[in-house]
Amino acid sequence: MSDSTGRRVTANIALSLDGRYHGPGGPADFGAFAPYTTTEVAREHLTRIWEGATTALLGRINAEGFLGYWPTVAADENADPRDRGYAKWLVDTEKLVFSSTLAEAPWEHARIVNAPAADVVAGLKATGEGDILVNSSPSLIKPLLRADLIDRLYLMVFPEIVGGGQRLFEDGLPGTRWKVARQETGDLGEIALVYDRVR
Repeated sequence: MSDSTGRRVTANIALSLDGRYHGPGGPADFGAFAPYTTTEVAREHLTRIWEGATTALLGRINAEGFLGYWPTVAADENADPRDRGYAKWLVDTEKLVFSSTLAEAPWEHARIVNAPAADVVAGLKATGEGDILVNSSPSLIKPLLRADLIDRLYLMVFPEIVGGGQRLFEDGLPGTRWKVARQETGDLGEIALVYDRVR
């Protein structure tokens, strides 16, 4: 798809070794992931994710979780500077929250969108500058992968088989080719991967 601004669409998510973004206990089951989220590799990866982004796309559930937590980190002078950098970015950046139930955004610099993700992203790519980050929201990443609209994937892969829970890469996705732009392995066996779409 050609566009006039050259904005990249990026997406980040953490996955278990068996490809799941949460455990068998449902969307709030991140117990197996927790030990890996505050490692040096994970924190450096988090910084890379947001540095070039000027717009964040969030599903409603993620928005409620993230925006209930990260503003306190942004205000915490004792927080890790990388966590605080991400938190401040998330609070201050333009956020589009996809929801069919919210009427208005309860957060600063956020607006509610009730439209297909692919349509919204196509519109964003035609205006503005900076990366459009689909911020750890599988409800948006999946349809954008189906529409082949993601240009870069930031993946954290944790060395745990959780044995249940939802997978990001489902059957029926179009075949696409990706190249590794960066990879780094941490002391606990966690791997930070950056993949760029080969078009």
